[in-house]
Amino acid sequence: LRTLVGGVLERRDQLDDVIRHYASAWPVEQLSVVDRAILRVAIYELFFEPQTPPKAAINEAVELSKSYGGDNSPKFVNGVLDKVKELSSTNHISLNLLEVSSNQYEEKR
Repeated sequence: LRTLVGGVLERRDQLDDVIRHYASAWPVEQLSVVDRAILRVAIYELFFEPQTPPKAAINEAVELSKSYGGDNSPKFVNGVLDKVKELSSTNHISLNLLEVSSNQYEEKR
């Protein structure tokens, strides 16, 4: 759990860039705190926790959104994560976003 939380905190800006890309109609800052946190954790798992099957990461995120999110959260979270999984596995767009974001973050430091 500490590794997961630490990883999400360390890569928060990069994860938010992925959310911005795949949920472009919804500014990250305007997402509910719960939806934003769930998406960050799930996207982190998809890219940085290879022992977690993608389907399990998505299912866990959807279940959390059912318990703690709003009425539309499960559908929204599932839709975003399905896009992230599908597009990233076919052309690595999100991984490139993570690399670009990481480089920009390092330049700001």
